[in-house]
Amino acid sequence: MKIVAENRKARHDYFINETYEAGIALVGTEVKSLRAGKVSLRDSYAEVVGGEVFLHNMHISPYEKANRYNHDPKRPRKLLLHKQEIKRLLGQTTQKGFTLIPLRLYFKRGKAKVELALARGKKLYDKREEIARRDAEREMARVWRGRDR
Repeated sequence: MKIVAENRKARHDYFINETYEAGIALVGTEVKSLRAGKVSLRDSYAEVVGGEVFLHNMHISPYEKANRYNHDPKRPRKLLLHKQEIKRLLGQTTQKGFTLIPLRLYFKRGKAKVELALARGKKLYDKREEIARRDAEREMARVWRGRDR
Protein backbone atom coordinates (compact mmCIF):
# COMPACT_ATOMS: atom_id res chain seq x y z
CA MET A 1 0.00 0.00 0.00
CA LYS A 2 1.51 3.31 -1.13
CA ILE A 3 0.11 6.37 0.67
CA VAL A 4 -0.13 9.33 -1.73
CA ALA A 5 -1.70 12.00 0.50
CA GLU A 6 -2.86 12.31 4.09
CA ASN A 7 -5.23 14.79 5.72
CA ARG A 8 -3.33 15.32 8.99
CA LYS A 9 -5.48 18.22 10.11
CA ALA A 10 -8.63 16.05 10.02
CA ARG A 11 -7.84 14.25 13.28
CA HIS A 12 -7.22 17.62 14.93
CA ASP A 13 -10.47 19.18 13.70
CA TYR A 14 -12.84 16.18 13.97
CA PHE A 15 -13.83 13.27 16.20
CA ILE A 16 -13.57 10.18 13.96
CA ASN A 17 -16.45 7.71 14.48
CA GLU A 18 -16.10 5.22 11.61
CA THR A 19 -13.85 4.79 8.59
CA TYR A 20 -14.65 3.33 5.19
CA GLU A 21 -12.46 2.38 2.25
CA ALA A 22 -13.80 3.61 -1.06
CA GLY A 23 -12.60 3.38 -4.62
CA ILE A 24 -12.45 6.58 -6.63
CA ALA A 25 -13.44 7.14 -10.27
CA LEU A 26 -10.61 8.99 -12.03
CA VAL A 27 -9.54 9.89 -15.56
CA GLY A 28 -6.12 8.96 -16.94
CA THR A 29 -4.24 12.18 -16.30
CA GLU A 30 -5.52 12.26 -12.70
CA VAL A 31 -4.00 8.85 -12.02
CA LYS A 32 -0.64 10.02 -13.36
CA SER A 33 -0.76 13.12 -11.16
CA LEU A 34 -1.64 10.97 -8.14
CA ARG A 35 1.33 8.69 -8.78
CA ALA A 36 3.51 11.82 -8.87
CA GLY A 37 2.02 12.91 -5.51
CA LYS A 38 0.41 16.11 -6.82
CA VAL A 39 -2.73 16.01 -4.67
CA SER A 40 -4.15 17.91 -1.69
CA LEU A 41 -6.95 16.72 0.61
CA ARG A 42 -7.14 19.99 2.56
CA ASP A 43 -10.72 21.31 2.88
CA SER A 44 -12.14 18.35 0.97
CA TYR A 45 -15.34 16.60 1.97
CA ALA A 46 -17.77 14.02 0.63
CA GLU A 47 -21.54 14.09 0.34
CA VAL A 48 -24.27 11.66 -0.66
CA VAL A 49 -26.26 12.92 -3.66
CA GLY A 50 -28.92 10.81 -5.34
CA GLY A 51 -27.69 7.49 -3.94
CA GLU A 52 -24.08 8.19 -4.93
CA VAL A 53 -21.16 9.60 -2.95
CA PHE A 54 -19.07 12.44 -4.40
CA LEU A 55 -15.80 13.89 -3.13
CA HIS A 56 -15.59 17.69 -3.41
CA ASN A 57 -12.64 20.15 -3.21
CA MET A 58 -9.91 17.53 -3.58
CA HIS A 59 -7.24 19.23 -5.66
CA ILE A 60 -5.34 17.04 -8.14
CA SER A 61 -2.86 19.17 -10.07
CA PRO A 62 -2.95 18.95 -13.87
CA TYR A 63 -0.42 16.52 -15.32
CA GLU A 64 2.49 18.50 -16.79
CA LYS A 65 3.12 16.16 -19.72
CA ALA A 66 -0.52 15.99 -20.79
CA ASN A 67 -1.97 17.77 -23.79
CA ARG A 68 -5.04 19.98 -24.03
CA TYR A 69 -7.31 17.17 -22.75
CA ASN A 70 -6.12 17.60 -19.18
CA HIS A 71 -8.55 17.30 -16.26
CA ASP A 72 -10.21 19.98 -14.10
CA PRO A 73 -8.21 20.07 -10.80
CA LYS A 74 -11.20 20.48 -8.43
CA ARG A 75 -13.97 18.56 -10.18
CA PRO A 76 -16.28 16.41 -7.99
CA ARG A 77 -15.13 12.79 -8.10
CA LYS A 78 -17.42 9.81 -7.62
CA LEU A 79 -16.57 7.40 -4.80
CA LEU A 80 -17.27 3.71 -5.25
CA LEU A 81 -19.01 2.14 -2.24
CA HIS A 82 -21.49 -0.68 -1.68
CA LYS A 83 -25.16 0.28 -1.65
CA GLN A 84 -25.56 -0.72 2.02
CA GLU A 85 -22.63 1.52 2.98
CA ILE A 86 -24.11 4.44 1.05
CA LYS A 87 -27.48 4.00 2.79
CA ARG A 88 -25.79 3.90 6.21
CA LEU A 89 -23.74 7.00 5.39
CA LEU A 90 -26.83 8.84 4.16
CA GLY A 91 -28.67 8.07 7.40
CA GLN A 92 -25.76 9.14 9.58
CA THR A 93 -24.82 12.32 7.70
CA THR A 94 -28.37 13.64 7.98
CA GLN A 95 -27.86 13.71 11.76
CA LYS A 96 -26.71 17.04 13.12
CA GLY A 97 -22.96 17.55 13.16
CA PHE A 98 -21.80 14.53 11.14
CA THR A 99 -19.83 14.91 7.92
CA LEU A 100 -17.74 12.76 5.59
CA ILE A 101 -14.08 13.68 5.24
CA PRO A 102 -11.20 11.91 3.49
CA LEU A 103 -8.32 10.89 5.75
CA ARG A 104 -5.89 9.28 3.30
CA LEU A 105 -5.49 8.67 -0.41
CA TYR A 106 -3.45 5.62 -1.39
CA PHE A 107 -2.88 2.92 -3.98
CA LYS A 108 -3.81 -0.63 -3.07
CA ARG A 109 -3.02 -3.34 -5.65
CA GLY A 110 -2.77 -0.65 -8.33
CA LYS A 111 -6.16 0.93 -7.59
CA ALA A 112 -6.62 4.39 -6.08
CA LYS A 113 -8.48 4.24 -2.76
CA VAL A 114 -9.73 6.85 -0.29
CA GLU A 115 -10.09 6.27 3.44
CA LEU A 116 -13.33 8.10 4.23
CA ALA A 117 -14.27 8.99 7.81
CA LEU A 118 -17.65 9.68 9.33
CA ALA A 119 -16.74 12.51 11.67
CA ARG A 120 -18.16 15.12 14.00
CA GLY A 121 -16.54 18.54 14.27
CA LYS A 122 -14.63 19.53 17.40
CA LYS A 123 -15.23 22.74 19.27
CA LEU A 124 -12.33 25.01 20.18
CA TYR A 125 -12.34 23.85 23.80
CA ASP A 126 -12.11 20.20 22.66
CA LYS A 127 -9.01 21.03 20.62
CA ARG A 128 -7.41 22.85 23.56
CA GLU A 129 -8.22 19.98 25.91
CA GLU A 130 -6.60 17.47 23.55
CA ILE A 131 -3.45 19.59 23.23
CA ALA A 132 -3.21 19.92 27.03
CA ARG A 133 -3.68 16.14 27.48
CA ARG A 134 -0.99 15.38 24.89
CA ASP A 135 1.45 17.81 26.53
CA ALA A 136 0.79 16.25 29.95
CA GLU A 137 1.45 12.75 28.57
CA ARG A 138 4.66 13.94 26.94
CA GLU A 139 5.80 15.55 30.22
CA MET A 140 5.05 12.37 32.20
CA ALA A 141 6.98 10.26 29.69
CA ARG A 142 9.92 12.64 29.94
CA VAL A 143 9.90 12.44 33.77
CA TRP A 144 9.73 8.64 33.72
CA ARG A 145 12.64 8.42 31.27
CA GLY A 146 14.69 10.60 33.63
CA ARG A 147 13.94 8.35 36.63
CA ASP A 148 15.40 5.25 34.95
CA ARG A 149 18.90 6.67 34.96
